[in-house]
Amino acid sequence: MSVERLNLAAPRHIAIIMDGNGRWAQQRFLPRAVGHHAGVKAVRKIVELCAADPTCEVLSLFAFSSENWRRPESEVTLLMSLFLTTLQSEIDKLHKNNIRLRFIGDRTAFDEKLQQKMTEGEQKTKNNTALTLVIAANYGGRWDMTLACKIISERVASGELLPQDITERVVNQHLSLADLPEPDLFIRTGGEQRVSNFMLWQLAYTEFYFTPTLWPDFNKSALQEAITSFQSRQRRFGHTGDQIAALATP
Repeated sequence: MSVERLNLAAPRHIAIIMDGNGRWAQQRFLPRAVGHHAGVKAVRKIVELCAADPTCEVLSLFAFSSENWRRPESEVTLLMSLFLTTLQSEIDKLHKNNIRLRFIGDRTAFDEKLQQKMTEGEQKTKNNTALTLVIAANYGGRWDMTLACKIISERVASGELLPQDITERVVNQHLSLADLPEPDLFIRTGGEQRVSNFMLWQLAYTEFYFTPTLWPDFNKSALQEAITSFQSRQRRFGHTGDQIAALATP
């Protein structure tokens, strides 16, 4: 077996930064709002594709970062409205297709109606098994780790946990995705090549894939190209190539 082709399995967990909605609209001399609506259509396509693949267990989408509040107020208002209307129209469809919906991030910053809809979606789909769809909303990797540190420090202060008992496993248990596999494949559309405070802890051994394709244009062939790139890589997790080849030998 070729060392370069050891990783033949599709990724169990795909994490995506959906970048480029605004630029997609600007290239067509359209308002940025049109790009965001087109981005929602792309989300539907990718969710359907991942749900149809039995190998893919988790799809995580970075919908709104903790830094996105810095955008113009009119655009933030639009995004919040679109977020709510999308949830209202999609929750039943997700449930019908056996997809579990999960939100990570500080939802207290959202208005009460949106928070209620998020909770409703999670409760209604909590027993579904085809795919877990994670939506990161008002999320940041630093926020995630800071919150974990606060909880762990409270446990230490109460005597429930000793400082010497704090391990990577303990930290991970207090993060947003503690019960899910870490991302195998991270995709960022739109041409930027950075993680932008997304899942900083969880991406430690994730394979990165950057594409200039703007999110509204990200389709089945674009997803397959990313997965093909992933499958061509050798994931060593600190081992040597020879060790991995030996493990793969029948």
